[in-house]
Amino acid sequence: MNTELILKVAGIGVLVAVANQILNKTGRDEQATYVTVAGIVIVLFILVNEIGGLFDSIKGVFGL
Repeated sequence: MNTELILKVAGIGVLVAVANQILNKTGRDEQATYVTVAGIVIVLFILVNEIGGLFDSIKGVFGL
């Protein structure tokens, strides 16, 4: 498994958590929710790309 992928996801998680806490403390709950959703979407795009590569590797192994 690629440790770079794990570090990317963890880094995005930390940034989103810090931004979420700051926005919640200042009373901007709606914007905090948007930041959280945006972070989740970004991580999902990264993971979908990696899963696509996994399926391509599986196709290559089995000759499909």
